[in-house]
Amino acid sequence: MRKTVRLAALSAAGLLALSSLTACANEAASTTADSGSGGGGKGEKVKIMVGGLDKVIYLPAMLTQRLGYFDAEGLNVQLLSEPAGVQAETALVAGQVQGTVGFYDHTLDLQVKGKSVESVVQFSHAPGEVEVVSDKAAGDITSPKDFKGKKLGVTGLGSSTDFLTKYLAVKNGVNVHEFTPVAVGAGPTFISALEQGSIDGGMTTDPTVATILDKKAGTILLDMRTPEGSQEALGGPYPSSSLYMQTDWVNSHKDTVQKLVNAFVKTLKWMSTHSADEIAAKMPADYSQGNKALYAEAIKSTLPMFTDDGVMPQNGPETVEKVLKSFNPNIKNAKVDLSRTYTTEFVEKAAQSAG
Repeated sequence: MRKTVRLAALSAAGLLALSSLTACANEAASTTADSGSGGGGKGEKVKIMVGGLDKVIYLPAMLTQRLGYFDAEGLNVQLLSEPAGVQAETALVAGQVQGTVGFYDHTLDLQVKGKSVESVVQFSHAPGEVEVVSDKAAGDITSPKDFKGKKLGVTGLGSSTDFLTKYLAVKNGVNVHEFTPVAVGAGPTFISALEQGSIDGGMTTDPTVATILDKKAGTILLDMRTPEGSQEALGGPYPSSSLYMQTDWVNSHKDTVQKLVNAFVKTLKWMSTHSADEIAAKMPADYSQGNKALYAEAIKSTLPMFTDDGVMPQNGPETVEKVLKSFNPNIKNAKVDLSRTYTTEFVEKAAQSAG
């Protein structure tokens, strides 16, 4: 059954947190991947939009396909890649896809806008995000207190990286109007902006972080790839990457949703018992961009963010709501029903069938 969040927790907390940190904000949905090995178009068809298929924070999507778990559930899953999570959200609401792999915070944002969307399996209990600073600006930015007057890169305006950057600023006494967020996507476009001085720093994920450090183009200011890092920066667990879907579709396609969740939970368990090198070896060759060792290191650095059971972390929604309410007037002045932003119905059944 749908998990009910305690009323006391609901009134005290909240959650809309992050969702799109992956990709070039100027790109359009492009990359597609047919489901699994030997899918051949057979099985029940489902389209899922991912906020950047090559992002390590969204790694379970492609890995599930590569492991053949979608096929094993009788699903023909088509994975689509949209560089920014906020655009992936739009595709879901427009009915172009049945699900989105993106940040959980979008479920809160959409509820306030009158749309009912829920996370059905939670991949993470930390953002997986890193705030980096260019070498040129390292002396000027030693904490978020120094964001004032700076140009800070985000994947896209309205994305989860944008949300988190604003929260870190406000938490440290800097008004959201006192710095300039710049949409630079992720990967090569983010790195280029950092090197050319178009941004002084910014928020991104692996493998972009690993490449920046390898090229000595910047340093880490805040690391939120671990539960400990999330606790320090945000005050609690921060559920981020997830599979979220429109509630009406979930309720009318429960068998299909259960199959999807079964597949993802298997993948999360597989990830928890395999090394970063073993995981990297399962991924498409081009994801490593010619440097397998660096790609494996990027996975290793980000692995702590993932859950091993797909369950929403306790108090996670409340942390997300707190973050969003600190700077987002739409959320701050609205009552969010956290119990409608996620369900554990399907992960609980997946655990029973696996056990």
